[in-house]
Amino acid sequence: MTDRPYAALRDRLVGFSGVVMLLGMAETGKTELAKLIVADAIASGTSVAFVDGDVGSNVAGPPATTGLKYVSDVADLDPSVAPVEMRFVGSTTPQGVVLPHVVAVATLVEVARPNAELIVVDTSGIVAGVVGQTLKYHLWELIRPDLVIALERGEELEPIIGMLRRFLSARIATAEPAGEVIAPSPLERRERQSKAFAAALAPPLQRWRVQTTVFAPTLPDGFDPSRLDGMLVGVLDDQGRCLGLGVLEHDDDVLRVATHHGDSMRGLRLGSMRVDLETFDTQRVRLRQLIFGI
Repeated sequence: MTDRPYAALRDRLVGFSGVVMLLGMAETGKTELAKLIVADAIASGTSVAFVDGDVGSNVAGPPATTGLKYVSDVADLDPSVAPVEMRFVGSTTPQGVVLPHVVAVATLVEVARPNAELIVVDTSGIVAGVVGQTLKYHLWELIRPDLVIALERGEELEPIIGMLRRFLSARIATAEPAGEVIAPSPLERRERQSKAFAAALAPPLQRWRVQTTVFAPTLPDGFDPSRLDGMLVGVLDDQGRCLGLGVLEHDDDVLRVATHHGDSMRGLRLGSMRVDLETFDTQRVRLRQLIFGI
């Protein structure tokens, strides 16, 4: 990506401090724009944090999580660089998990505020319909960004932009993506996601026996633990921070979690997906239906 969409904003952002939230559909170059903003901020001596609020990507942590990085070099935005903190959302799309998604992003922004002069927040590519608008509205409410930068090819963001300006008096700058971006096919998206899960759950995994009392949400009395087989979980510490991912396995009436992070595990957050540990294919699950059968 060139700096063409950023050129008109560069003077406005030189020396800028506060929170910048990026909006745009998938494949509009939000991450590349974030790199340009970060590079200029670092060059000017500004301390920078990056919050990856796109649960379908893995710029800062594995899929189904949000992540925080403190950035001293643009290379820190490479997925191979681990985030300093993560929060578990449990899905690679905001649909059905708007509340935990919003809370996860907002929590990391609050963690970053005392430590960075500029916080760049990337958001998911879901921008249309009730889910997209609700997610962005409540993100703005909790984060209170000082500037929103909207990357749009046509007028696909106008409903969100109009809503944020009308009800929240948001400061919004718009820019066009640089050139034609070819969106990946559904098959390519699935393959990309499977590779990301494979990296996060690469063997050898340790298996830890777990009780049904360690989960959030809490499982009801009489719940059949065999229904949890294959479920994605977030492995949490005693501060609610996500240490990494795990997958539940039920065999011979024993429930275990396969993970790299069992040594520091204090509890497990149930996700809204099943993950096959052989193929890393995924299947969406409604938690309410899983737990209560409705």
